[in-house]
Amino acid sequence: MSRLFGTDGVRGLANGLLTAELAMQLSQAAAVVLGHDRNTTGNRPRAVVARDPRASGEFLGAAVEAGLSSSGIDVYDAGVLPTPAAAYLVADLDADFGVMISASHNPAPDNGIKFFARGGQKLPDDVEDAIEEQLGKEPFRPVGGEVGRIQRFADAEDRYIVHLLGTLPYRLEGLTVVLDCAHGAASGCSPQVFKDAGANVIVIGAEPDGLNINDGVGSTHLGPLQRAVLEHGADLGIAHDGDADRCLAVDHEGNEVDGDQIMAILAVALKDSGKLKDDVLVATVMSNLGLKLALRDAGISLRETGVGDRYVLEEMRNGGFSLGGEQSGHVIFADHATTGDGVLTGLQLAAQVAHTGRPLKELAKVMTKLPQVLINVRGVDRTRVNGDEAVAVAVAIAETELGDTGRVLLRPSGTEPVVRVMVEAGDLETAQGVAERLAQVVRTELALELVSE
Repeated sequence: MSRLFGTDGVRGLANGLLTAELAMQLSQAAAVVLGHDRNTTGNRPRAVVARDPRASGEFLGAAVEAGLSSSGIDVYDAGVLPTPAAAYLVADLDADFGVMISASHNPAPDNGIKFFARGGQKLPDDVEDAIEEQLGKEPFRPVGGEVGRIQRFADAEDRYIVHLLGTLPYRLEGLTVVLDCAHGAASGCSPQVFKDAGANVIVIGAEPDGLNINDGVGSTHLGPLQRAVLEHGADLGIAHDGDADRCLAVDHEGNEVDGDQIMAILAVALKDSGKLKDDVLVATVMSNLGLKLALRDAGISLRETGVGDRYVLEEMRNGGFSLGGEQSGHVIFADHATTGDGVLTGLQLAAQVAHTGRPLKELAKVMTKLPQVLINVRGVDRTRVNGDEAVAVAVAIAETELGDTGRVLLRPSGTEPVVRVMVEAGDLETAQGVAERLAQVVRTELALELVSE
């Protein structure tokens, strides 16, 4: 049987893979593993539950809360809030654990369930495995006064907003900011916190109806934000995804500012203020080489991890580092959050624009993005990519050709027979040519029909 938990919780088609029955069973299993097994207070364990505004989140949320309360967990229903808000509230309430119902940047028919441990921390693999193992066992079924109670977490959003405002190094007066909330979980709190921080705020993508989340808006569709920034003459635009754990930006000319550029701006700012622990930024191997070069020039070291924010978080925790993230816009401020927070990231970025008086376009010049070409080679044996001699020789030749101004990364997909060939170079033509050449070697050497039994 394949592992139920993926890289970020349990995710799939709502009422397909992810049914109300599974949601209840998962919550009953989590009640044992994260609640009763780890609770030492002598009181009933407590859990925070939040969701994004997908229509399916209504019945899945009801199933989760039923499973928890029937298993002796007191539930604090935080309603529609971003994923990072749920993580923060677990810590703020000192709850035993939390549950977030969201499929992040996926389309509306999908949904997901992820758990946070005490303190708002993501679960390590062994704890997820323990929850899966518990699925096959009889749930804990208290009776009478020992069943859990469900109550509305009435001030959940206010607590989160106060927390965000408390992280601001500078106010945002004088800035006009366009926010694209992806018709998602941040549609209420993100505009409010930017207004409270002093910005003049224009909002798009903040009318969720349960079916339009991420639909042509948000961090995966920057066109509407780019047009709105130009139309209103705004200083910058901020785009969230459906659960607002990501942030991408747009400068006053409508140019995209991606996660790598955002991290470069913020890393330099934190270093200048003496708040970048050990002058280190943590990012994945997929970050643009331009980020590494920019950090080197600024006296900042880059720690690289595998792809996925959980690996970034793990490295940050191991080294006690203060800033990390991904090109996709997951940015983690360890001093303020336990996971990527798109609203927090947008605030910190806007604060730098306000403080320096420099346009975002100019701040983004701290890093020069190298042209990057990514080719997905399908129908190959991805397990052999790191051991094939011909592929290794081709990569070595390419790396010699590119020198210090380019980079090659071959990475097997974890979910399908695909090898991802990524090449960066000083110009797009070179990157494209080297990538196509390497992709052809992969096709030839790793073709599935050539694999002998």
